[in-house]
Amino acid sequence: MPNPRLNVDLTDSFEKIPVKIFPTPKSGSAYVAQEIANAIREKQQNGEQIVLGLATGSTPISLYKELVRLHKEEGLSFSNVVTFNLDEYYPIEKEAMQSYHSFMHRQLFNHVDIQPENIFLPDGELPKEEIKKHCQEYEQLIEEKGGIDLQILGIGNNGHIGFNEPGSSIYSKTRLITLDNSTRIANARDFQNISQVPRLAITMGISTILKAKKILLMAWGMKAPVVARSVEGNITEHIPASILQNHNDCTFIVDETAATELTRIKSPWLTGELEWTPNMIKRAVTNLSLKSGKPVLSLTNNDYNKNGLADLLVEKGDAYEINLQVFYMLRDTITGWPGGKPNAVIPGHPERSEIQPKRCLIFSPHPDDDIISMGGTFMRLHEQGHEVHVGYQTSGNIAVTDEFVTRFLDFAVGFEDMLGKDTNASKNLLSEASRFLAAKKPNQRDTAEIRAIKGLIRRCEAKATCRYVGLPDTRAHFLNLPFYETGTIEKNPLGEADIEITMKILRDIKPHQLFCAGDLADPHGTHKVCLDIIFESLRRLKEAGDEWLKDCWVWLYKGAWQEWDIAEIEMAIPMSPDQVMKKRFGIFIHQSQKDMVPFQGSDNREFWQRAEERNGNTANLYAQLGMTQYAAVEAFVRYHY
Repeated sequence: MPNPRLNVDLTDSFEKIPVKIFPTPKSGSAYVAQEIANAIREKQQNGEQIVLGLATGSTPISLYKELVRLHKEEGLSFSNVVTFNLDEYYPIEKEAMQSYHSFMHRQLFNHVDIQPENIFLPDGELPKEEIKKHCQEYEQLIEEKGGIDLQILGIGNNGHIGFNEPGSSIYSKTRLITLDNSTRIANARDFQNISQVPRLAITMGISTILKAKKILLMAWGMKAPVVARSVEGNITEHIPASILQNHNDCTFIVDETAATELTRIKSPWLTGELEWTPNMIKRAVTNLSLKSGKPVLSLTNNDYNKNGLADLLVEKGDAYEINLQVFYMLRDTITGWPGGKPNAVIPGHPERSEIQPKRCLIFSPHPDDDIISMGGTFMRLHEQGHEVHVGYQTSGNIAVTDEFVTRFLDFAVGFEDMLGKDTNASKNLLSEASRFLAAKKPNQRDTAEIRAIKGLIRRCEAKATCRYVGLPDTRAHFLNLPFYETGTIEKNPLGEADIEITMKILRDIKPHQLFCAGDLADPHGTHKVCLDIIFESLRRLKEAGDEWLKDCWVWLYKGAWQEWDIAEIEMAIPMSPDQVMKKRFGIFIHQSQKDMVPFQGSDNREFWQRAEERNGNTANLYAQLGMTQYAAVEAFVRYHY
């Protein structure tokens, strides 16, 4: 008789909170939306109200879009729904673009049939002396409504839930708190600059959250480290989300990127049997090498046994043979010829040599991602004789400060005066733009004219970068995808026009190599939408039978926020110190993006600093694994469509 103990699934044995992993934020959000819909309908059948606790920020945007879709297309009614929001900035006007009051109405409440009297949010407009009483009344109101049936949460990079920063007590209730500086920096993405981010906020307390009958916490993208610490680490007030381990019905809903630090994903050999594919062996051995501080070729049988890799030894034999296999896999990713080496047959080389020269198209979501993310490769492709084009997907206009526009306008006026020109049209445009900026209120949306000027600034910088590399102006293509042109950080979903524009440039150039930003950790979401547009365009072109696609390889690069895991890299382009400096000077051309940039995300370094540290770190990892020490390395992963 089989022993039932031998059939126990230990995959998630390190996790103290249940975790459901979905391929994308969209599919994870659809699951949460369905859970909410089911709960609403169950209460409706019993003639009861349901009390939802709602979150804000970028994480639940796709959730609210799906709930709106369920309402409009599948008849989901919110007539019996009562909502309490987790938090609100303080002080802030309700109608401010960045207020959570405005956010919730814009994303959800204005599009469904919820009763206005059933919507409750902390009030960021009250005088400070009234806040304590307001918080007490908020707690009482939750209890009067029967408590929260289902609480939706996000998670901050420092582990905060709501605005309960590290150190918040497990017994804390709704209150006014001081925001951690890391939280303010992360939330600066919604404001022109960090000085405009409020220093205070009203938030439900941890004890308030724990009283909810059911909790669903969503996490996407760069949240992997804090997700792992929250569900696998010890309970500590220094990571408030870890306290959710005390709740008897809490589930984390994460995408594949946010799950990468979980033991079952990062080190699956520790959680049970698995198939030892070449890629899995590469992951395990590079992990072991970096963890032990030994080059790959120096690892011993004892190292494998002590680190949970005894099964690999049993299946594949001696450590020496496994080490050699992984060493050659790593070595073969490194090349100075990103377009393939002409007239050469190199077994294991990441790119083809037979098509020379190649037509290469670099898709750049913003007007500087090309030089920031793959500047060394960009220059090398051109220098090695390939026909390189750049497709700048968006105008990037919201990332230009008003101060920089004012400086630009002053120059334009002075230049016209110097030439003795006095055209009424240009004078009127410049004076109107200057008047608008002088009277512009905080968080006010730019006019179409100001956005056009900001877009022109970034366009000129991008063209200058292409000239710096050596490309003629005809190789710089400005797509100005419509989804981006909202004038705010919140973008429209991708549309048919975006796909048609992208399909046209692909058909016009018919590239042999396509480089795309695979950096889904971009906090603004632009990279993700741009990549989805490319993938959908390729799918349609393939379906239409475009023959040139048979020779087109797609390479994904990472952006300013993240790098590929060392075990994932399939093509690594090394750079000398001189090439690193040349790339830096290319990044410097984007003067509007130097120093403090609006909507910069949680990293306040300049982009050239981020790029150099990321590329230098990749080079160091290769060296630690036993490869040649380079000054920097740009990394790529091939996408198969």
